This record gives sequence, C-alpha cells and structure tokens, in this order.
Amino acid sequence: MAQQLRGVGDHLREWRQRRRMSQLALALEADISTRHLSFLETGRSQPSRGMILHLAERLDVPLRERNVLLAAAGYAPVFRERPLDDPALAAARETIDLVLAGHEPYPAIAVDRRWNRVSANQAVGLLVEDAAAEPMRPPVNVLRLALHPDGLAPHTVNLAEWPDHLLLRLRRQIELTADTVLISLLKELETYPRPRGGHAAHTPLGAAAVALPLHLQTAQGVLSLFSTVTVFGTPIDITVAELALECFYPADAATAQILRRVAETRRAAS
Repeated sequence: MAQQLRGVGDHLREWRQRRRMSQLALALEADISTRHLSFLETGRSQPSRGMILHLAERLDVPLRERNVLLAAAGYAPVFRERPLDDPALAAARETIDLVLAGHEPYPAIAVDRRWNRVSANQAVGLLVEDAAAEPMRPPVNVLRLALHPDGLAPHTVNLAEWPDHLLLRLRRQIELTADTVLISLLKELETYPRPRGGHAAHTPLGAAAVALPLHLQTAQGVLSLFSTVTVFGTPIDITVAELALECFYPADAATAQILRRVAETRRAAS
C-alpha cells in the first residue's frame, strides 16, 4: 500500500535507475521524447495506461510490479495472480509435470519467485535424502536447503565455491525485482558458515569449463551436476511469470550411471 501511494513518476524513475538507464536511453528505447519522459517522472504529465505498460515493458519490470505502477497512476491492475491449483492454470501445471517427469532419471524442480519448491521429480529424492528435518519443512526453500548447515551444505564437496554461485543468482534476482523477502533471505544465507580458506576451490575441467557444477556426496557416490533454468514465455499471469524450472544434468559419466541405476532400482521396487 505504501508503494502504491507514491506517484507513478517516482516508480518509473526508480525502475529506470535500477536498470542503470539514462532518461535519454529509455526515451530512445520507448520511442518518446526525453522531455515527455521527464514530465512523466516529475508528475508534470499523467501517463496513460498504455504508456505505463509500454515503459514497463522496456524496463523489464516484473508483472507484479507493473500492477503497482498502474495502481500508482489510478488504473486497475491488468495482470491476475491465480493460485497454481486454479483451473485456469491447468495447462501450466500439466507443462510443469511433463517437464519434470520427462527429465527423469535426472533431477528437476519447479520453484516460485522466492525459491520455494513448488514441485520436484523423483530423482530429487537422492539429492536431499541426507538433509535434516528443519530445512525440509514445507514450504521448502531450495536456497536455504542448499546452504543450510543442516541441509545439503555438509554434503557439498565444493562448498568453498558453490554458495558464491547461488548467492550471485539471488543478487541478480534482487536487482531485477527489488523483492524485500529475497533481500532478507540473502542476509540470512550470508550468515551461514563457510569453509575456511577463501571462496574458491579447485574445480575439474570438463563440464565445469562452461558451467559450475554441484558436487554432492550421496550414499550412492559423488554426483556432479550442472543445471539449466526454464521460464514460461510471454506469460500474462503473475504466478506463471514467477515460476522457474531448474533441470539438472550429469557433468560426468559416473553421475549419469548412478542416476540411471537409482531410477531402475526405484522402478523395480514399485
């Protein structure tokens, strides 16, 4: 509410500065004059709903915050936020299930905008089987689980470098969204203990030459995994826009063999 009481011009200027764009750069990108943009930011001109959405698109403002911009200018929100179990999002849920199941025998998860686990395939079970109860209590925050001293941290072979990778991703997301909950999460994660002796550890060549892998000790052996992140293209629902699917891939042949063997054992037992 406090954010919405601020003028829309203040919001536009804040997002422009967060994107490190000058008025000239944004004006050129949006195909408007710098004078007009200056008037919008100072409140001397009132933007239309279309202009707000146009500028928000050029500034890559998250859908949730585009609603805040509209409300600050006195317009009704455009983007809906439905719960994931809403019938209207059935296609999105089906897509998530298909991607996660289709990625077996390799691990894959779906998370929301604050890194809370929405869904996971069966292969993820091998990654988290040694985690204590506390970081596994719902809603499971996957960043907290990954770095918590009772979570995956004690089993992470390259713990000297892995947190830097995750925290960098979180900082980039905070730059994009300015989410206060994520800022609090970052502060919490930065207090977790780290191995002595710097922030870098030796990482073998191979897949690590293009992506930093996670090396995780499990009962089946050390898993070396790298990941890709997938989001929905051109979403118009806030919930869908804020979902991300992270799929893990084996960084070496030994990891692939372990994951296939575990999946075959699980199928035989079911």
